[in-house]
Amino acid sequence: MDRYLSLWAESLPQLLMATLKITIPLSIIAFILSIVIGIVAQGLRSSRFKPLQWVSNIYVWLFRGTPLLVQLFLIFYGLPKLGITLDGWTAAIVALSLNTGAYVAETFRAAVASIPRGQFEAAQTLNFTKLQTLRHVVIPQAVRIALPPLGNDLIDLVKGTSLVSTISLIDLFQAGKQIAARTFEPLAMYAEVAAVYLVIFTVLSILQSYLEKRSNRYMRSVHA
Repeated sequence: MDRYLSLWAESLPQLLMATLKITIPLSIIAFILSIVIGIVAQGLRSSRFKPLQWVSNIYVWLFRGTPLLVQLFLIFYGLPKLGITLDGWTAAIVALSLNTGAYVAETFRAAVASIPRGQFEAAQTLNFTKLQTLRHVVIPQAVRIALPPLGNDLIDLVKGTSLVSTISLIDLFQAGKQIAARTFEPLAMYAEVAAVYLVIFTVLSILQSYLEKRSNRYMRSVHA
């Protein structure tokens, strides 16, 4: 047991460095981009122009229906065949953003669909423009409804970053894998890697719960 404790103490700085340099920044950037992509995709779906709806539906169908690992390989190893070469970091951001963006689009679609139809009719009665309806009716309620599933999307994204080790990025998982190969202690190292992921998950869950409570208090104050 003392050997394991010593190994965990020695390897923890390297694991934390990989987490801070790759896993967390990659998750933050990809999640922000995925929200933008998801909003745009949902906006195209809501368009009255059929071709735009088709583009959005095909995008969501494609990225939800294929594994993230396959998408990573297509972007990193496949695109160079078309003359488009991306480094590992950029390829990871593109793949994670597009993959998560498809799920975010579904999250926003469900959130908007759950808003009572009477809210839109009330906005029309008040002569709101589409932009005013979006700003004052749709977005405030959709964001509150979407917060829990968005938190789940972020957690799935963080766990999905473990796949970027397959395209030469030394993230948390890859750092643990290298140490395991060097020390011949796979059980101890992968257990430590899992523990770090659990810490990240716990922090995100607490943050998600806090934001949900703040949002619910705000909505109650608005309707009071």
